[in-house]
Amino acid sequence: MLHKGLSYINSASSIDVSKRESLENYNWKLLDESGSIYDLNDAKGKVIVINFWATWCPPCIAEMPSLEKLYVKYKEDVVFLFVTNEDKELTTKFKENKNYTFPSYQPVTDGLFEVKSIPRTFVIDKKGKIAIDKSGALDWFSTSIQEEIKTLLKS
Repeated sequence: MLHKGLSYINSASSIDVSKRESLENYNWKLLDESGSIYDLNDAKGKVIVINFWATWCPPCIAEMPSLEKLYVKYKEDVVFLFVTNEDKELTTKFKENKNYTFPSYQPVTDGLFEVKSIPRTFVIDKKGKIAIDKSGALDWFSTSIQEEIKTLLKS
């Protein structure tokens, strides 16, 4: 409960446009739940949300309902990558128990992101610039996050 409460207090603000770092490349491969390889190069030119998570992580669990809502609302326009190092069977069972529909991926190649703690979420604009970089639980379905997503989709 504490982590869930903190997720609604904790906020993410977008990084000032002049200070946004760019992805150096898109050479990152992930394994999806069906066993197919997803190449981040396929997401070039799109808004991308990348969330690093685990089933055993209380802050991850706390923010999952809001991430699921964000995914359901924007999945047609935004690329969502929920990345975990956990076994596919474990994450599939977790998602089924919670009625989550978002896709989960496992890294196949070294990532482009240095993630030392989870949850950590990146929102990347169409030009490959990191608009949001947030560690810790957050309400990802907040009005401010949705407004940022809408802005990124328009630009």
